[in-house]
Amino acid sequence: MDADHSKSPEGLLGVLGHMLSGKSLDLLLAAAAATGKLKSFARKFINLNEFTTYGSEESTKPASVRALLFDISFLMLCHVAQTYGSEVILSESRTGAEVPFFETWMQTCMPEEGKILNPDHPCFRPDSTKVESLVALLNNSSEMKLVQMKWHEACLSISAAILEILNAWENGVLAFESIQKITDNIKGKVCSLAVCAVAWLVAHVRMLGLDEREKSLQMIRQLAGPLFSENTLQFYNERVVIMNSILERMCADVLQQTATQIKFPSTGVDTMPYWNLLPPKRPIKEVLTDIFAKVLEKGWVDSRSIHIFDTLLHMGGVYWFCNNLIKELLKETRKEHTLRAVELLYSIFCLDMQQVTLVLLGHILPGLLTDSSKWHSLMDPPGTALAKLAVWCALSSYSSHKGQASTCQKKRHREDIEDYISLFPLDDVQPSKLMRLLSSNEDDANILSSPTDRSMSSSLSASQLHTVNMRDPLNRVLANLFLLISSILGSRTAGPHTQFVQWFMEECVDCLEQGGRGSVLQFMPFTTVSELVKVSAMSSPKVVLAITDLSLPLGRQVAAKAIAAL
Repeated sequence: MDADHSKSPEGLLGVLGHMLSGKSLDLLLAAAAATGKLKSFARKFINLNEFTTYGSEESTKPASVRALLFDISFLMLCHVAQTYGSEVILSESRTGAEVPFFETWMQTCMPEEGKILNPDHPCFRPDSTKVESLVALLNNSSEMKLVQMKWHEACLSISAAILEILNAWENGVLAFESIQKITDNIKGKVCSLAVCAVAWLVAHVRMLGLDEREKSLQMIRQLAGPLFSENTLQFYNERVVIMNSILERMCADVLQQTATQIKFPSTGVDTMPYWNLLPPKRPIKEVLTDIFAKVLEKGWVDSRSIHIFDTLLHMGGVYWFCNNLIKELLKETRKEHTLRAVELLYSIFCLDMQQVTLVLLGHILPGLLTDSSKWHSLMDPPGTALAKLAVWCALSSYSSHKGQASTCQKKRHREDIEDYISLFPLDDVQPSKLMRLLSSNEDDANILSSPTDRSMSSSLSASQLHTVNMRDPLNRVLANLFLLISSILGSRTAGPHTQFVQWFMEECVDCLEQGGRGSVLQFMPFTTVSELVKVSAMSSPKVVLAITDLSLPLGRQVAAKAIAAL
């Protein structure tokens, strides 16, 4: 690969051809990635691809060798970009340096996950004269010419050519037989032209209405199928295999959205297990419940299931995803199944733990705790399991979130902390101030700064004394959840919801270190301690010391008063 490509192109072609067979390419790429040489390995293919874009004064045989070297290097680079990420391909930006053709094409024309292409972008609209000559070549010739072919220009012009051909087909100017001949010409010699054509078709199909997609999808089908001809170039079957794996990944999202199935022939290699995952024309809620039931029965989440859950999360949204999985958890009545479901759901929620936690603690739990018609679903064992899952999610999100906390929060002086014991008498009742603090849209770090404005209620939580930023969504959700828990414990109505609160607090105690400052329990109002110790399961000095922040004078006073009352 480092030698002068002009001196022995046939020898290099033989080596590259063997790399395409079986799993040789994937093993080489894996070895390069494991040893940190993947980027330099890919750079060799970039250089080879750039070298073979154009050849002057060549005969038929050198032209076919150049075409094959261009095609194989192009396909390998696409495969590397899809498997290891496009950043592996990109070179270091240098002022004035010319960007290689493949890098330009990949950045502007290649579909990737999360990247939406505009089919009308200028990159798909090159010089019209080149497009016209390419259309004439594809439509009138029996096969693609190779001599003095500028492959980079052909790849950049094929999208506009396909648009012209598609318009002619839709308007009845071209028959289906002509389309077959054109697609055979595109994929007959070099597979990279078919890849470039499908890349544009994928972007084009996304912009079409449901009844306008048929011919575009049909053209993708035509380009995906291998050509059975004796006039193909060397290593055609091997090149078709890697081409179809590339096309399958390119088309995965758009086929899922359009509920279309296209069979991509892949003889000789394992099928791609993670693409076209969701069955077409089936409600995604059914898919979610079925896949969760299978995972629950099996007891572990395999790679394919993770990809399906990830697809459903993005398709249905975080609330829909979390709410429906919690409903599945609450249906379980066997204790061993609920415990297994908690561990599985925790692993599944790691797909987007922060957002799932906000939804679970901010919407789903309050909805269950405040609606008496849903209290029956919180009974043991599913209620215990949900409490455990909620605490795990809260702790996981908060511990990872703390490191990202804003550094611009104002720190309270030592003397301010020490005089809280006299400034906030335990028997003072003024809950409106705390509610105002928790519901404020501003960073009210100064609310307690004035000595004349510090008559705070005993519902104050340690988080306010540590000046935790209440503009942060997770902090606000935790604060509001603990206010709700406090009101439930203080109410005269008992039921499964009060039992759930007890399980929730017990799990917090089991998971947290004693007196841990900065834990989720810092959002619990101090008055909750006296209510909690009334519950027999939590009426012990160990529990009191675990749920109060002993680093604060007010926390120590609350703990002492609660222990004395035991």
